[in-house]
This record gives sequence, structure tokens and C-alpha cells, in this order.
Amino acid sequence: MWHGLRATTVDRMASGKHGRLVLPVILSATFMVSFDYMVVNVATPSLQRDLRAGPVALELVIAGYAFTYASGMVTGGRLGDLFGHRRLFLFGMAAFTAASLLCGLAQSPDQLVAARLLQGLTGAAMVPQVLALITSAFPAEERPRAMAWYGVVLGGGGIAGQVGGGLLLQADLFGLGWRTIFLVNVPVGAAAIVLAARSLPGARSGRRPRLDPAGAAGISGALALALVPLAMGREQGWPAWTWTSLAASVPVMAATLLWERRLARTGGEPLLDLGLFRVRSFDLGLAINVAFLASFSSMNVVLTMLLQGGLRLTPLEAGLEFGPMALLTMIASLFGRPLVARFGARVLVCGTVVTALGVLALAAQLHVLGGDVTAAGLLAPLGLVGLGGGLTLPSVIGAVMSGIRPAQAGAASGVLSTAQQFSGATGVAVLGAVFFAALGAHPGRAAFASAAETAIWADFGLTLVTVVLALLFLRPAAPAAGPAPAAPAREPLLDKRV
Repeated sequence: MWHGLRATTVDRMASGKHGRLVLPVILSATFMVSFDYMVVNVATPSLQRDLRAGPVALELVIAGYAFTYASGMVTGGRLGDLFGHRRLFLFGMAAFTAASLLCGLAQSPDQLVAARLLQGLTGAAMVPQVLALITSAFPAEERPRAMAWYGVVLGGGGIAGQVGGGLLLQADLFGLGWRTIFLVNVPVGAAAIVLAARSLPGARSGRRPRLDPAGAAGISGALALALVPLAMGREQGWPAWTWTSLAASVPVMAATLLWERRLARTGGEPLLDLGLFRVRSFDLGLAINVAFLASFSSMNVVLTMLLQGGLRLTPLEAGLEFGPMALLTMIASLFGRPLVARFGARVLVCGTVVTALGVLALAAQLHVLGGDVTAAGLLAPLGLVGLGGGLTLPSVIGAVMSGIRPAQAGAASGVLSTAQQFSGATGVAVLGAVFFAALGAHPGRAAFASAAETAIWADFGLTLVTVVLALLFLRPAAPAAGPAPAAPAREPLLDKRV
């Protein structure tokens, strides 16, 4: 039944006059969420001046968005499986656009914080539908191209937030100042809604959906207990409540997983499909995503602090520093697709190795030059990181989703997106703490370079983990129990079509 439904969906996408718009429309959600995650960083001085936002409000404007986004991701993916990915995408895009408008119209720090929390939550409704739509709607031969573009958008959205935010603030359109970084989402979101309504295929299940409120509350609560202290602990000096909250997240998550397991055994529909973790490609790919995003996110933050604090670059200049890296990420994502088709998991290994070499080159340059390091000198190592990331991310995301049944696509996408967001926040918190511990109380240019070196060496350790995990993809999966086939195939775990 599903295969016939899927074929009909694909035929509509291929033959409809709006079919060519499907991929750009769904990837607009990935771009908007990534853009809005980073764009606020360059606007903090304006928010302090115009809204009189204090340190706690600024932390919540940045970290609150990340928290509600990550904590709602699994639920958003599950709702997509239950009610339809097209419907949830349209709802999420409309709600995200409305929340962006509220951010742009905020008249006080409290209003902006509330709107940012809503913006993150609505992003969690639409983003899990992106990978789910790619997985369930695109045929196998078209999926690698879609995943390549997904890697381009995911890698470029955050960088565009830094650069675009600086440009918008500098242009000061209509005298709106910082408000433009949010209001720009309104026309983009409106256009995406119109095009999505006309082009996205819909496929509804005949069964009546059932929700799992206890699972949703447990998973969101456990993530909240971990993410809030990770996001706010460093600025507040890691008071006792942060450690208590982190410790409490473990039993809350454990109890939730026990509930989900019991619900599955009694014929219910758990929010978190634990069967996903019995797919070896999903487990390995998820682990690589966690290590890679923790490394990549923390490296960007550490280098941003070095560029602006140590080298005294403006936010726009610091954002432009990452431009060549973003460009190489896009190029590698697109042109790496035929390499994946030909060489399979070896491209993933190559990507992780190139990324590790780039991070190693950054650490070595900081060690040799110290305070004499220049922004121009960092471009080559950053280019290597971008090249490696462009080969790694689409390959590993394709691998994660390759062994997932279409009916599980939303849940798998939600788990993957949550893991990416959580690992990014954890990497930033941990390596940020390492950076500031090494920086000291009276930092100068040399101190910034030394602190960045310490953090980048720790980051290099994370990249080595991704290399080791990627090598495991070269090993064939264990054969299923039963009579041995006449001519067993020894294909790598990563399907070359992905």
C-alpha cells in the first residue's frame, strides 16, 4: 500500500508544473531556522542599547530559542508521522513566520524573549518534516541530490546569519535597526507558505493518530533540565542549580525511556520509536552527527570570540571570515554526490579526515603564531574544515535515514535534529568553558590566541572520534540469522545510493 502511495507522490512531484519547487520550498525551513539561530549574535549590542536588555534577557533571547527548538524536535517529528508531513510543514512555517513578526515588533526584553521561545518551538514543528519529506517523497535515485542540497543549506544557513545579520544592521533599512533581522522572515515565510501549499505532495494515513503526552513531557523535561544549564551556566558562573539540573536530567530521561518501552510492549504508540536504535546505520550515523556538530559548533563560537575579541574585527568582518569555508562546504556537498554514488562510505571517511586535518592546522597555527595570528592566515585551515564538512554532513545524514522505513521518517528526523541541536549546545558550553578558563581575567590578543588554541586542541579530539566512527561504516553489517545465502554480498553499511 505504502509503495503505491509513495509512487503516486513521486509521480506528482516529477510531473506537476510546480514539482521543481519542492526541494527549495522544504529547504527554506532549514535555512530560516539556521539563519535565526546565528543572526541574533551580531545584534546583541543593539538589543542592549535599544531595548535595554540585560545579560539574563540576552541569554534567553539566544539560548531560549535553542532550548525550545531542541526540546520540541522529537514531538514535531512524531506529529508529522501522525498528521502528515505536509500539514505540519505548512503549520510550522506559518507559525514560525508569525513568531518572527512578533520578535520584530517586540517593545520590551520580556516580549522579545517570549517571542523567541515561540519561534524556537514553531521551528521544531517544521524542521523535522524536511528530512522526512526528502526520505518519504523522493525516489532513491533523486535522494542523493536532495541530501547534497540539504548539506549546502544546513552549512550555509548559520554563516548567512552571521554575514546577513551584519549587513542588515549596517544597512538599517527604514530605520528599523535590529528589527530587520526578524522581519526579513515575514516575506520569505509568506512566499514559502504559498509555494508549499501549491507544490508539496500530501499523503495521509487512514489510521486515527494517537499521541503520547507523557512521553512528550518526559523528553522535553529531560532536555530542558540539560539544555538550560548548558546554555546559561557559563555566564552565571555555574551555580549549584546548574549542576542539580544537569544531574536530574539523567533519571528523568531514564524514566521516560522505560515508559516508552512499556508503552510499545502494550500496543501503544510511543513518541520515541526505540526500534530506530536497532538499525546499525542509524546508531552509527547519529553518533557521528553528535561528534561532528559538537566540534563544528564549538569551533565556530571559539573562532568568533577570537576574531572579535582578540583580533578586534567587527561582527560583519568576523562573519565574512567564514564565507570561504561556507562556499567550500556548498561546493563539496554538491560535487561530492557522484563520489558517494561511486565510493560509498569511503567519502564519509575522507570527509571526516579532511575536517580533522583542518582543525589540526588551526591548532598548529595558533600554537606557532600565538598573538601574531591573522584573520587571513586562518582562511586556509577553515577552508579545509568547510571542504571536509561538505563531504561529511550529507553523507552521514543520508546514512542515518537510509535504513529507516518511510513510516518512521518523521520520528527519525526528529531524533536526528534533536541530537544535532543538543550536541551543538553541549559542545559550545563545554569548549566555551575551556576557552574562558584559559583566557583569564585580563585578556589581550595573545591571551585570546592561547585560549583559542586550548579549545581547538580539545575540538581536534572530537574530530578524531568522527574519523573512528566513520571507519566503522566500512565494515559490513552482521548477517541476519538463518540459512546463509549462496553468494553473500559484502557491501559497506553506507548504501552508495545515499
